[in-house]
Amino acid sequence: MADAIVSVVLERIAALVEEKIRDEVNLVRGVKKEILKLSADLNTVRNVLDDAETQAYKEKSIKDWLTSLENTTYEMDDVLDEWNYSILKFQIEQPSADVVPPNKCTKDRFDFAITSHPSDRESWRGQSTSFIDLEEVHGRKLESEALVRKLVGDGASSEEGLGGIRVISIVGVGGLGKTTLAQLAYNSSLVENCFELRIWICVSDPFDVIGIANGIIEKAGGSKPRDTKQLDMLLVFLTKSISGKKFLVILDDVWTEDDSKWEPLKNALKSGGPGSKVLVTTRSERVAKMMMGEYIKNDQIHLLGVLDDEDCWSLLGRIALCGKNKDQCEEFENTGKEITKKCNGLPLAAKTLGSLLRFKTTLEEWESVLSSEIWKLEEVEDDLFRHLFLSYNELSPTLKRCFSYCAVFPKDTRIYVDEIIIKWMAMGYLGSKADDWKVKGRGYFDNLAMRSLFQDFEKDGDKIESFMMHDIVHDFAQFLRKNFPRSKNIVAYCGAKNVRLLSLRRCDLQGIPEEIEKLIHLMWLDLGSNIFAGDDLNCGLQEIPLEIGNLSQLIHLDLSQNKFCSEDLKVIGKLYNLEFLRVDQCELKEISSEIGNLSRLIHLNLRSNRQVRELPESLCNLSKLESLNVNWCDSLCGLPQGIHRLMKLKHLYSKGTHSLVQYPKGIAELTSLVTLNKVIPCDGSLVGWLKNFNRLSQEVELWIEISNCCDSIEVVVEDAREAELGKNTHIQRLRINFDSPSSMYGRGKQVKHTSSSASASTSASASTSSSVWNDVLDALHPHPNLQQLIISQYNGSRLPGWIVSPLNQLTFIELYQCECLASLPPLGKLPLLETVWIVGLYELEYVGREFLGISTTTTTSVVVKKLTFQYCSKWKEWEDITAEEEEEYPIMPCLTHLAIEICNVLTELPQRLLRKVSSSLKH
Repeated sequence: MADAIVSVVLERIAALVEEKIRDEVNLVRGVKKEILKLSADLNTVRNVLDDAETQAYKEKSIKDWLTSLENTTYEMDDVLDEWNYSILKFQIEQPSADVVPPNKCTKDRFDFAITSHPSDRESWRGQSTSFIDLEEVHGRKLESEALVRKLVGDGASSEEGLGGIRVISIVGVGGLGKTTLAQLAYNSSLVENCFELRIWICVSDPFDVIGIANGIIEKAGGSKPRDTKQLDMLLVFLTKSISGKKFLVILDDVWTEDDSKWEPLKNALKSGGPGSKVLVTTRSERVAKMMMGEYIKNDQIHLLGVLDDEDCWSLLGRIALCGKNKDQCEEFENTGKEITKKCNGLPLAAKTLGSLLRFKTTLEEWESVLSSEIWKLEEVEDDLFRHLFLSYNELSPTLKRCFSYCAVFPKDTRIYVDEIIIKWMAMGYLGSKADDWKVKGRGYFDNLAMRSLFQDFEKDGDKIESFMMHDIVHDFAQFLRKNFPRSKNIVAYCGAKNVRLLSLRRCDLQGIPEEIEKLIHLMWLDLGSNIFAGDDLNCGLQEIPLEIGNLSQLIHLDLSQNKFCSEDLKVIGKLYNLEFLRVDQCELKEISSEIGNLSRLIHLNLRSNRQVRELPESLCNLSKLESLNVNWCDSLCGLPQGIHRLMKLKHLYSKGTHSLVQYPKGIAELTSLVTLNKVIPCDGSLVGWLKNFNRLSQEVELWIEISNCCDSIEVVVEDAREAELGKNTHIQRLRINFDSPSSMYGRGKQVKHTSSSASASTSASASTSSSVWNDVLDALHPHPNLQQLIISQYNGSRLPGWIVSPLNQLTFIELYQCECLASLPPLGKLPLLETVWIVGLYELEYVGREFLGISTTTTTSVVVKKLTFQYCSKWKEWEDITAEEEEEYPIMPCLTHLAIEICNVLTELPQRLLRKVSSSLKH
């Protein structure tokens, strides 16, 4: 941790000097020289930190030195915070002045000595060998058999990047048993009989190509050149020693991600015989992918899992119960199995705790281990965490901070990636120049995930949305932060010097303690969802404590799900460093104009303040604002006229803003928007103003009210064409509403299901030619990448041809209250379509075989899984498939759900079709 905070402070010092020089801000006399000297001192310290943190396990004096260094550096970080705050405040209050007022910004130099210590990282790793005692192995039978099958199977093609030699990798966190699994495979009789040469090389770090080449030559029985330090000569001899021979090379414990070190050895190994394999063990998926080269297959990366509880207890119990008599074994067994759960399937943890328990001879001692936090056990720190420390030390200082931060979450918490990136940003981990902080944060997360530090991922496609941490890895993160205060007493936190993050969310408190104002260096404060004890158990925070105004370093403030008046927001207006503000679901009636003082604000969440009617024009002063959330602000009638000044705005969340029916003219200038949930008219244009919004992604909802449009047919159609939706490759879900939000939600989202209702609606819209609707929808042709399409309140007589293009990636289609459609297009032609909803098609009378993609010449296998018809009041007939089609063609083989509701005229179902799908149908 010391290395991490020192590096961050160094970055902040450099950025501060550069920024003030660029902005021509005069620093206090002598301060520039002072901070540059401080920077030089910190660089000197950082040069020995890596070794110092390694030595800290063995020498208490070094551990104390690191703690002192960390505390001192945090104080420096605090000084920089104060300095930046004073400069910003002064510039806001006296914008015409160009001299910063004096500020106490220097600290005494370190009063401890700095001595370099030799590194013993290599001795920590040790040398692995191919030898294994099978009696000491528990579990892994199925995984070992699967790995052996991969090794003795067919070789790779020449296109797989290693000239016909396949690279297989075992990936997992330290202590999971990667080397053990490789040893089991190496010593398998099937492997021994399959390969002419079996070679085991312990690689470790650094990746010594010369040492590895020498090892392979020796194991292959080849001769060496006189000069064994010349890589080219060594590789020539290596090539001769393995030429034409089918070999298995195991490279155990690989750390390097530098392909330039692997490339020469890889090229030399191509001289081996067909079917040769290279098996790699590594903690990093990045290493595995680098070694496999351009042609990567998922089945070549084996992500090693944990042991089950039974195997884990067998491993721990064999060691812990060694030398104990039968009665003791029976006495300790139940407690031992409970202790095993602490290991969470990690073999190294089982061995470590087993060794600890081996010399504990009473049940009380075993129960003491059971009740202890694993990271507080000294034996665990020495024997288990030092192995995890190897992975930790491979991280950059910033990644170290990002990883150790995860200790603030309770165990077994599902952590959402977007949320933790915001917290990293608020804590300053993403750097001082963080315009691209979301991209940078995602990159940091991916880096940590690839190193096996996270697990149990939930994904949206290939993108990881959330994750969890192995209990032992979480314990290690807690160990890294063990100098931080840990207390259930909130006041105790308020007296701690280094608290940067404080969550009082859902705390049953009598009120916010006054001592909170002492936390002048607090960066993250969460007061959300506070339910205070009292007469009204449902009352939230009634007012924003005035003491918050003193927390000048706050970057993130969460006041969500409380109840306070709009006047209280004026207190927040003093927090000039604030970057993230949540005041969602607070029953606010208006937003104070003081919010415009928060010139550094990046994210503002006003969601579900249902009584707010307008936003202050001062909000447009927030030149760094990237995200504005007004979802479900039902009464919001408009956005500020100066919204064009928010040039960095990337996300405008506006779902459920039913009173918002028109955007101000300036919004058309915000072409960097990535999120724009709701598209409504702007400056006389229905949707054409979207022309240059090519970065929009995820979900977009268009509101196009044709019935009341005064423009000519040509103008309306041309406006739709100008939107150029086909150029936007990132929109995943598109909803096209041919109505206005106020009229649709004002009357309630009711589905009419009588023929008389349909006729009345149809006659009401008779003044608008159906050809206008047809042409507008034709012009709104989206990109084929679109996955979900909803068309609502459409009064055209047909659907456009682009809907059934075989190039479409559509998986979901809903047609909602398209009252004039008398027929359905051949949706069965869509190769990926899984879900279809047909709701409120009042003129639909007949569904033909072509709907399923069946024609007289071809039959397409429909992949639809869910098919629903509702409120089709005139639907009389569903054409059945022919007897020949029932016998020969696969029709809807994936259908699991079929629903037909309130289609009262339909008297008969297609019997052959139902028989065809009966085997897969579940509902």
